[in-house]
Amino acid sequence: MPEVKRHRKLVQYIVLAAVLLIGGYAIGKTLFASSPVLKIGSTPPAFKLVDLNGTVHDSQEYAGKPLIINFWGTFCPPCRKEMPALQNVYEKWNDQGVQLIGINLSEDKLSVLNFADQVGAKFPILLDRNRQTERAFGLKQYPTTFFIGRDGKISNILIGGPLTESQVGAEIDKMLSAK
Repeated sequence: MPEVKRHRKLVQYIVLAAVLLIGGYAIGKTLFASSPVLKIGSTPPAFKLVDLNGTVHDSQEYAGKPLIINFWGTFCPPCRKEMPALQNVYEKWNDQGVQLIGINLSEDKLSVLNFADQVGAKFPILLDRNRQTERAFGLKQYPTTFFIGRDGKISNILIGGPLTESQVGAEIDKMLSAK
């Protein structure tokens, strides 16, 4: 009988060690995974995403135009607070060629549509269903807003929020004055 207990104890230790090794590997891989680090002057990754009306938006359609990309979610209080300011920016600058898109972080279409209607957001809102675009941009915090100049390079990245109209307007002025 003591032999069986000893054998059982040994098997338990082996299983525990395997669980710790596999768990440690998984946690380490997640924590230390290399995600792209986009910075000012970087070229943002390409994307193709569907908007709330089912239209596909390809990042190439924004080539040569000043572009603001705001990553957001309805679960994020600062994201929710900055939506009216972003809508006002869209209304003010869209006629001058400045493009603004919101990329929602993997939420269901109905929730996003209801929220957009509630806050009066009329600018294109794209759905990142599988979070591939979020990962490609290396997001760590929400909201995150990328300002991309006519040259296709990132001119600034604002992390956190809520953004104000004046903050966004100042970034647009910089984008438009850049050659």
